[in-house]
Amino acid sequence: MSGTVGTGPRSWGPGTVVAGLLSASLLALFLVPLVALVTFVPPSAIAQVASDPAARASIAFTLYASGLALLISLFLGIPLGYLLARRSFPGHALVESAVALPVVVPHLIAGIALFLIFEPGTFASHLAARLGFSVLETIWGVVLVMVYVSAPYTVLASQLAFRAVDPPLVESARSLGAPASRVFWSVSLPLAARGIAAGGLLTWARSVSEIGGFLILAATVYPTTVYSGPVTQPLSIYIYSFYQVGNLNAAVAASSLFVLVSFVIFVAVRFAERFGRLPWNRGEWLP
Repeated sequence: MSGTVGTGPRSWGPGTVVAGLLSASLLALFLVPLVALVTFVPPSAIAQVASDPAARASIAFTLYASGLALLISLFLGIPLGYLLARRSFPGHALVESAVALPVVVPHLIAGIALFLIFEPGTFASHLAARLGFSVLETIWGVVLVMVYVSAPYTVLASQLAFRAVDPPLVESARSLGAPASRVFWSVSLPLAARGIAAGGLLTWARSVSEIGGFLILAATVYPTTVYSGPVTQPLSIYIYSFYQVGNLNAAVAASSLFVLVSFVIFVAVRFAERFGRLPWNRGEWLP
């Protein structure tokens, strides 16, 4: 028997009609601006941007940096989410508040705060340089900003996911003599995986949409040992640069290209789900 809810026919009562109208209004708010964006310039303008090496380098760099930021956020955020969900310790409420703070702090302010730590001459800048992780105008500055503004979504989603795991299941595994580490990997983490995956998607989305912190720390990115590509900019800065000089058509064309790239990625994931190419069933991890 399928576990899908709401697949059968339903009568359209007044409440359903109202819900449908409200839902359609929100969907229109989501889609109409994007349609206006991709139809503002002719397809030839988008194709021209797609063939521009600078635009392709910016998109490739942004996807690469956001992937690194997502891995770091998952590596650091899942343990913190687990501790917040499953452990009591002094200062628990303060830690929860600290995790949520980057979500509400304007990200231009976050960029200034990070710059004060890593500006030339500080201990942190010297240490980062010695370790090969120079921050200003490098990929590590971009990744640092991305992690700062997006990792809270991983932590909060992980906390909620681990909190939703049925405690009797965990206790049953422990009563059978399984060590705590094995219980975590075999019971808690698999059961929380869907919530963590949803948090990961939000983390990635927030990473690629950042701009304020980049303006301060890494508006232009130079090659390093980790990034050996050309001098480039994060995509949001690349688009903003066109808008800032009054070249609206170029800004719209570059924006449209990235929207289309994101759409293709999403469709590809959907097809991979449908044909069983991903390690989860269709609709389990993605909405």
